[in-house]
Amino acid sequence: MSEEFGPTFITVTDEDGQEIVLEFVDALEYQGQMYQAFFPAETEDEETDDPDNGLVILKVIHEDGEDMLSTLDSEEELDAVYELFIESLFEDEQ
Repeated sequence: MSEEFGPTFITVTDEDGQEIVLEFVDALEYQGQMYQAFFPAETEDEETDDPDNGLVILKVIHEDGEDMLSTLDSEEELDAVYELFIESLFEDEQ
């Protein structure tokens, strides 16, 4: 992804109705399914040491001709895709 125009941000609503701003990090395909990784965008009133401010992984689903983001179905799916994103994000450091 080109950083020429700066980062890409999206806003999602969690299960409690809270809006969360996420910064796009990367996308990859795993077993025929597309996934996207995000980091929560930092805000001035947010504590930076919050343990929940880690990598957010969502899968891309096609519904009614549109791409939508959804949570993953299982802990196993999340673990496998998380490992792939970590490998991809830190491959330059090896």
